[in-house]
Amino acid sequence: MKAAIVRRAGGPEVLELSAVPTPEPQPGQVLVRVKAFGLNRGELLTRQGHSPAVQFPRILGLECVGTVETAPGGEFAPGTVVFALSGGMGRTFDGSYAEFACVPATSVFAIDKKLDWVQLASIPVSFVTAYGALHDVLDLAPGQTLLVRGGTSSVGLAAISIAKAQGLRVLATTRQEGRRAALLAHGADDVLIDGGSVAPAVRELIAGGVHGTLELVGTSTLLDSLRATAPRGTVCMAGIVGNAWSMDGFTPGEMIPTGVRLTYFSSVTTPFEGNSRGTRLQHFVDAVAAGRYRTVVDRVFPFAEIAAAHRWMEASSAIGKIVVTLE
Repeated sequence: MKAAIVRRAGGPEVLELSAVPTPEPQPGQVLVRVKAFGLNRGELLTRQGHSPAVQFPRILGLECVGTVETAPGGEFAPGTVVFALSGGMGRTFDGSYAEFACVPATSVFAIDKKLDWVQLASIPVSFVTAYGALHDVLDLAPGQTLLVRGGTSSVGLAAISIAKAQGLRVLATTRQEGRRAALLAHGADDVLIDGGSVAPAVRELIAGGVHGTLELVGTSTLLDSLRATAPRGTVCMAGIVGNAWSMDGFTPGEMIPTGVRLTYFSSVTTPFEGNSRGTRLQHFVDAVAAGRYRTVVDRVFPFAEIAAAHRWMEASSAIGKIVVTLE
């Protein structure tokens, strides 16, 4: 099969298209014929060498949509349309940047297709992260307020869509004035231009601060997001669009405002009981197909242009999801 292999850390050019043996799945594994996959910021950081636990050579890719080629354990019939995501994909074992991905059956979920491959590929990690952060962590009620820090990211846009369907007032940030119209068109009620500090502007719009903040930029804006959030409100960090993993000199007693809660959500490490993740994934597909949620695909690249797709992601030029197709 053809695969994009990273043999050493570096720029987009280290994604080498090579012919490698097609994996042979064992019982408990599923061989998925990859139709399309979305790109994720974590894959960029791994490629750059910022994931010490990942050993090269490695085929990256946290998610994909495709069809089952074979499942020795009988979990899925050949031809079944599936999502595959997380569970160590592209990190502890080879992921979706290939014509076939060999994935644990517990990370594979059958879906009723309803959408084309590109739309489907824009859903898994983005919507699992956004929905999990909003419903499982922030748990906001209709009429309450949400700040989405990093609104034009794929997770940010998914969160805006889900939050509006939930009846929330949504404030979204972007660093570029030219993206204001796109956020408003996607459903944001207010758009703030983010120069690093938006807390004063948030408090002008919402006296006392917002009920919840979804922090997708990362530690570079986290303290300001805490200041934008009301007492008894929650800041949920769920992304690192700003490429900052850690914070030097973090002193919680001085930096976290009294009464504001700080937590984290990860679509990769969060456990799901039974088939709850599969049920959620089908819910996302159904909601997008019915127009209740909206996906935003920024650009579609053929697999042969995977390095160009990474360059586009690294330039932070995208509004929404970057999708790579193998059709």
